[in-house]
Amino acid sequence: MARLLGTRTITEGRLDETAPGASVAARTFEVLLDQILTFRLKPHELISEKAMSEALGVSRTPVREALARLAGLGLIDIYPQRGSMVAPLRIADLEKSQFLREALEVGLIKRAVESPRRADLLAVLKGELAVQETFASIADDRRFFQSDGLFHQHIASHAGFPGIWADISAAKLHMDRFRFLSFPRLDSMSVVLGQHRRIVDALEQADAFAAEEAMRTHLRRIFEVLEIVQERYPYYFEANGSVSPLSAGSIQA
Repeated sequence: MARLLGTRTITEGRLDETAPGASVAARTFEVLLDQILTFRLKPHELISEKAMSEALGVSRTPVREALARLAGLGLIDIYPQRGSMVAPLRIADLEKSQFLREALEVGLIKRAVESPRRADLLAVLKGELAVQETFASIADDRRFFQSDGLFHQHIASHAGFPGIWADISAAKLHMDRFRFLSFPRLDSMSVVLGQHRRIVDALEQADAFAAEEAMRTHLRRIFEVLEIVQERYPYYFEANGSVSPLSAGSIQA
Protein backbone atom coordinates (compact mmCIF):
# COMPACT_ATOMS: atom_id res chain seq x y z
CA MET A 1 0.00 0.00 0.00
CA ALA A 2 1.27 3.45 -0.82
CA ARG A 3 -0.10 6.76 0.32
CA LEU A 4 1.11 10.29 0.08
CA LEU A 5 3.39 11.42 2.88
CA GLY A 6 3.83 15.11 2.41
CA THR A 7 5.03 15.08 -1.21
CA ARG A 8 6.31 11.48 -1.16
CA THR A 9 4.96 7.99 -0.45
CA ILE A 10 5.28 5.39 2.26
CA THR A 11 5.34 1.90 0.80
CA GLU A 12 5.93 -0.32 3.83
CA GLY A 13 2.20 -0.65 4.51
CA ARG A 14 0.18 -0.15 7.64
CA LEU A 15 1.53 -0.94 11.09
CA ASP A 16 -0.55 -2.92 13.56
CA GLU A 17 -0.70 -1.00 16.84
CA THR A 18 -1.78 -4.18 18.67
CA ALA A 19 1.03 -6.37 17.27
CA PRO A 20 3.50 -7.82 19.82
CA GLY A 21 7.19 -6.98 19.79
CA ALA A 22 8.67 -3.52 19.39
CA SER A 23 6.46 -0.57 20.22
CA VAL A 24 4.51 1.17 17.49
CA ALA A 25 6.66 4.28 17.96
CA ALA A 26 9.82 2.17 17.59
CA ARG A 27 8.56 0.51 14.43
CA THR A 28 7.40 3.85 13.05
CA PHE A 29 10.86 5.22 13.79
CA GLU A 30 12.54 2.35 11.92
CA VAL A 31 10.33 2.85 8.85
CA LEU A 32 11.02 6.58 8.71
CA LEU A 33 14.74 6.15 9.44
CA ASP A 34 15.05 3.77 6.50
CA GLN A 35 13.11 6.15 4.26
CA ILE A 36 15.44 9.02 5.18
CA LEU A 37 18.69 7.05 4.88
CA THR A 38 17.69 5.70 1.46
CA PHE A 39 16.40 9.06 0.19
CA ARG A 40 12.86 7.89 -0.41
CA LEU A 41 12.16 10.78 1.93
CA LYS A 42 14.44 13.46 0.56
CA PRO A 43 16.19 16.41 2.25
CA HIS A 44 13.94 19.46 2.63
CA GLU A 45 10.82 17.31 2.22
CA LEU A 46 7.84 18.40 4.28
CA ILE A 47 6.44 15.86 6.73
CA SER A 48 2.75 15.74 7.62
CA GLU A 49 1.96 13.94 10.88
CA LYS A 50 -1.60 13.43 9.72
CA ALA A 51 -0.66 11.99 6.32
CA MET A 52 2.02 9.82 7.89
CA SER A 53 -0.29 8.41 10.56
CA GLU A 54 -2.88 7.62 7.89
CA ALA A 55 -0.30 5.98 5.61
CA LEU A 56 1.00 3.76 8.41
CA GLY A 57 -2.37 3.16 10.03
CA VAL A 58 -1.30 4.43 13.44
CA SER A 59 -2.30 7.31 15.66
CA ARG A 60 -0.40 10.58 15.56
CA THR A 61 1.23 9.96 18.96
CA PRO A 62 3.77 7.31 17.81
CA VAL A 63 4.43 9.39 14.69
CA ARG A 64 5.16 12.43 16.83
CA GLU A 65 7.44 10.36 19.09
CA ALA A 66 9.32 8.95 16.10
CA LEU A 67 9.80 12.41 14.62
CA ALA A 68 11.10 13.73 17.93
CA ARG A 69 13.60 10.88 18.10
CA LEU A 70 14.73 11.52 14.52
CA ALA A 71 15.06 15.21 15.32
CA GLY A 72 17.35 14.30 18.21
CA LEU A 73 19.56 12.51 15.71
CA GLY A 74 19.63 15.52 13.40
CA LEU A 75 17.64 13.81 10.64
CA ILE A 76 14.46 15.84 11.06
CA ASP A 77 14.11 19.58 11.60
CA ILE A 78 11.06 20.49 13.68
CA TYR A 79 9.62 23.99 13.53
CA PRO A 80 7.33 24.84 16.49
CA GLN A 81 3.73 25.50 15.48
CA ARG A 82 4.58 24.77 11.86
CA GLY A 83 5.72 21.17 11.45
CA SER A 84 8.62 19.00 10.40
CA MET A 85 11.00 18.66 7.48
CA VAL A 86 13.63 16.11 6.50
CA ALA A 87 16.95 17.71 7.41
CA PRO A 88 19.26 18.70 4.57
CA LEU A 89 22.71 17.17 4.31
CA ARG A 90 25.14 19.07 6.50
CA ILE A 91 28.90 18.71 6.16
CA ALA A 92 29.34 19.28 9.91
CA ASP A 93 27.13 16.25 10.59
CA LEU A 94 29.20 14.10 8.24
CA GLU A 95 32.49 15.22 9.78
CA LYS A 96 31.29 14.49 13.31
CA SER A 97 29.83 11.14 12.28
CA GLN A 98 33.02 10.08 10.52
CA PHE A 99 35.20 11.29 13.41
CA LEU A 100 33.24 9.26 15.96
CA ARG A 101 33.23 6.16 13.80
CA GLU A 102 36.95 6.37 13.10
CA ALA A 103 37.78 6.89 16.77
CA LEU A 104 35.81 3.79 17.73
CA GLU A 105 36.78 1.47 14.89
CA VAL A 106 40.50 2.25 14.85
CA GLY A 107 40.56 1.41 18.54
CA LEU A 108 38.64 -1.79 17.88
CA ILE A 109 40.93 -3.04 15.12
CA LYS A 110 43.92 -2.53 17.42
CA ARG A 111 42.19 -4.62 20.09
CA ALA A 112 41.31 -7.22 17.46
CA VAL A 113 44.98 -7.61 16.51
CA GLU A 114 45.85 -8.23 20.16
CA SER A 115 42.83 -10.46 20.82
CA PRO A 116 43.26 -14.17 21.58
CA ARG A 117 40.30 -14.64 19.21
CA ARG A 118 42.20 -13.17 16.26
CA ALA A 119 42.27 -16.47 14.36
CA ASP A 120 38.50 -16.86 14.71
CA LEU A 121 37.97 -13.30 13.49
CA LEU A 122 40.23 -13.87 10.49
CA ALA A 123 38.18 -16.89 9.45
CA VAL A 124 34.95 -14.91 9.71
CA LEU A 125 36.34 -11.90 7.83
CA LYS A 126 37.77 -14.03 5.04
CA GLY A 127 34.36 -15.63 4.66
CA GLU A 128 32.81 -12.17 4.42
CA LEU A 129 35.38 -11.17 1.80
CA ALA A 130 34.36 -14.17 -0.30
CA VAL A 131 30.73 -13.11 -0.02
CA GLN A 132 31.63 -9.56 -1.06
CA GLU A 133 33.58 -10.83 -4.06
CA THR A 134 30.47 -12.69 -5.20
CA PHE A 135 28.21 -9.66 -4.73
CA ALA A 136 30.71 -7.45 -6.56
CA SER A 137 30.90 -9.90 -9.47
CA ILE A 138 27.12 -9.80 -9.95
CA ALA A 139 26.87 -6.05 -9.20
CA ASP A 140 24.57 -6.61 -6.22
CA ASP A 141 25.33 -3.34 -4.45
CA ARG A 142 22.56 -3.64 -1.86
CA ARG A 143 23.77 -6.95 -0.45
CA PHE A 144 27.39 -5.86 -0.79
CA PHE A 145 26.54 -2.82 1.35
CA GLN A 146 24.94 -5.10 3.96
CA SER A 147 28.01 -7.36 3.97
CA ASP A 148 30.20 -4.29 4.42
CA GLY A 149 28.32 -3.54 7.63
CA LEU A 150 28.71 -7.12 8.84
CA PHE A 151 32.46 -6.95 8.15
CA HIS A 152 32.81 -4.09 10.62
CA GLN A 153 30.37 -5.61 13.07
CA HIS A 154 32.44 -8.81 13.25
CA ILE A 155 35.52 -6.78 14.17
CA ALA A 156 33.64 -5.02 16.96
CA SER A 157 32.32 -8.29 18.32
CA HIS A 158 35.66 -10.12 18.27
CA ALA A 159 37.47 -7.14 19.78
CA GLY A 160 35.63 -7.78 23.03
CA PHE A 161 32.81 -5.24 22.75
CA PRO A 162 29.88 -6.93 20.97
CA GLY A 163 27.45 -4.35 22.37
CA ILE A 164 29.45 -1.43 21.01
CA TRP A 165 28.05 -1.91 17.50
CA ALA A 166 24.86 -0.15 18.62
CA ASP A 167 26.98 2.89 19.50
CA ILE A 168 28.82 2.73 16.18
CA SER A 169 25.54 2.38 14.29
CA ALA A 170 24.22 5.52 15.98
CA ALA A 171 27.48 7.39 15.37
CA LYS A 172 27.58 6.54 11.66
CA LEU A 173 24.00 7.46 10.71
CA HIS A 174 24.96 10.67 8.93
CA MET A 175 27.93 8.95 7.32
CA ASP A 176 25.56 6.25 6.04
CA ARG A 177 23.28 8.91 4.62
CA PHE A 178 26.06 10.53 2.63
CA ARG A 179 27.43 7.17 1.60
CA PHE A 180 24.10 6.04 0.15
CA LEU A 181 24.46 8.76 -2.48
CA SER A 182 28.03 7.78 -3.32
CA PHE A 183 27.73 3.99 -3.36
CA PRO A 184 28.05 2.37 -5.83
CA ARG A 185 27.60 5.20 -8.30
CA LEU A 186 30.69 7.11 -7.22
CA ASP A 187 32.45 4.62 -4.96
CA SER A 188 33.11 1.25 -6.57
CA MET A 189 32.71 -2.08 -4.81
CA SER A 190 36.17 -3.08 -5.99
CA VAL A 191 37.75 -0.16 -4.09
CA VAL A 192 35.89 -1.04 -0.90
CA LEU A 193 36.77 -4.71 -1.29
CA GLY A 194 40.45 -3.86 -1.76
CA GLN A 195 40.41 -1.78 1.42
CA HIS A 196 38.79 -4.63 3.33
CA ARG A 197 41.48 -7.00 2.10
CA ARG A 198 44.21 -4.68 3.38
CA ILE A 199 42.55 -4.63 6.81
CA VAL A 200 42.42 -8.44 6.84
CA ASP A 201 46.03 -8.75 5.63
CA ALA A 202 47.29 -6.49 8.42
CA LEU A 203 45.21 -8.40 10.94
CA GLU A 204 46.64 -11.71 9.72
CA GLN A 205 50.19 -10.35 10.06
CA ALA A 206 49.36 -9.07 13.55
CA ASP A 207 50.52 -5.63 12.44
CA ALA A 208 48.53 -3.23 14.60
CA PHE A 209 49.97 -0.10 12.96
CA ALA A 210 49.14 -1.30 9.44
CA ALA A 211 45.67 -2.42 10.56
CA GLU A 212 44.93 0.98 12.08
CA GLU A 213 46.15 2.82 8.98
CA ALA A 214 44.12 0.55 6.70
CA MET A 215 41.01 1.21 8.78
CA ARG A 216 41.60 4.98 8.75
CA THR A 217 42.02 4.98 4.98
CA HIS A 218 38.85 2.96 4.57
CA LEU A 219 36.75 5.18 6.84
CA ARG A 220 38.03 8.39 5.24
CA ARG A 221 37.08 7.23 1.74
CA ILE A 222 33.81 9.20 1.94
CA PHE A 223 35.72 12.49 1.81
CA GLU A 224 37.34 11.52 -1.50
CA VAL A 225 33.97 11.48 -3.25
CA LEU A 226 32.23 14.19 -1.23
CA GLU A 227 32.85 16.98 -3.75
CA ILE A 228 31.33 14.92 -6.55
CA VAL A 229 28.30 14.14 -4.38
CA GLN A 230 27.83 17.85 -3.72
CA GLU A 231 28.06 18.62 -7.43
CA ARG A 232 25.54 15.94 -8.37
CA TYR A 233 23.03 16.60 -5.59
CA PRO A 234 23.40 20.28 -4.61
CA TYR A 235 19.70 20.57 -3.74
CA TYR A 236 20.11 17.98 -0.95
CA PHE A 237 22.60 20.12 0.95
CA GLU A 238 22.04 22.93 3.37
CA ALA A 239 22.56 26.18 1.49
CA ASN A 240 24.69 28.64 3.46
CA GLY A 241 22.93 27.68 6.66
CA SER A 242 19.51 28.46 5.25
CA VAL A 243 16.52 26.34 6.14
CA SER A 244 15.48 25.13 2.71
CA PRO A 245 14.43 26.15 -0.77
CA LEU A 246 10.96 25.31 0.52
CA SER A 247 9.59 27.72 3.05
CA ALA A 248 9.34 26.29 6.56
CA GLY A 249 6.33 28.50 7.04
CA SER A 250 4.38 26.40 4.57
CA ILE A 251 4.68 23.20 6.59
CA GLN A 252 1.41 21.71 7.73
CA ALA A 253 1.08 19.24 10.60
